[in-house]
Amino acid sequence: MADAPPWPWVVALALALEAALGYPAWLLRLAPHPVAWPAALIEILELGWNRPAFGDQGRRFLGVAVMVIVAGLAIGLGLVLHRALAGHWLGLLAIALIATVGLAQRSLHQHVAAVLTALRADDIPTARVALAMIVGRDTERLGAHEIAAAALESLAESFNDGVVAPAFWLLVGGLPGLFAYKAVNTADSLIGHREPRWRMFGWAAARADDVMNLVPARIAGPLIALAAGRGWAIMFRDARLHASPNAGWPEAAMAGGLAVRVGGEARYEGVTKLGAALGDGPAPTTLDLERGLSLYRRACVLLWMILLMIGLIARLAR
Repeated sequence: MADAPPWPWVVALALALEAALGYPAWLLRLAPHPVAWPAALIEILELGWNRPAFGDQGRRFLGVAVMVIVAGLAIGLGLVLHRALAGHWLGLLAIALIATVGLAQRSLHQHVAAVLTALRADDIPTARVALAMIVGRDTERLGAHEIAAAALESLAESFNDGVVAPAFWLLVGGLPGLFAYKAVNTADSLIGHREPRWRMFGWAAARADDVMNLVPARIAGPLIALAAGRGWAIMFRDARLHASPNAGWPEAAMAGGLAVRVGGEARYEGVTKLGAALGDGPAPTTLDLERGLSLYRRACVLLWMILLMIGLIARLAR
């Protein structure tokens, strides 16, 4: 393709378009979000295959089969679209538009902002409901500080899962890479749990998600620390304390960048689980959540700028 724009610029354009447009509400009324399709397939396969009669090893094998099917279909669709569109400028614009469905900058900001708005109004019940849209923990008993902490944790982790990781896989693998990541991440959110029902069947989904987030999470954390201008020491010290091999990087960076403490005790379906505390500061306040959203915006812009610089270097090196 003659005089094609560097691929990192296409990724940056996708991020900018998603930040500006999101997933339009009118389109959502006409058709479900594209992520709903692999989710529906996973749920159908889970109902048929995740049965005690198959035994632990059988369920693990069938869980692997689910990932092969779902990721294979995602990669296949991505290959068809990428090969059809990547040969000209308009096609690259179309790729950037298609890629917006795999990104979540705008929706993440809107969801966390809804929590912040309720906290500012001292409307704890509404804040709990808004928080429940973005976290898996029980929110019914949470106070203002706990709501702010949970929202910050979700904001940091989702900066990786919904922004950095999809952009990374789009950068290195085009639409096939992006679609594969979204399929794996969706599977992990649905079946990659540690409870007895999911432990064997969701093993492959959880491991695949860990692998695909290994590099992006270690980019997301430094992006947050760089945007904050601090938090590096806390990130390197506390990231490995998290139960997840990846989520600790952006969460510890957020804690260090804001000089607050996140993590610790949380309830899931009535069961209290004690996680590691990340950071040395006090429990977050409503103001800290507001600062966290500002930090998130700066980290997103920083990601765009880095992609533009990489693209410029690639173009000058031609």
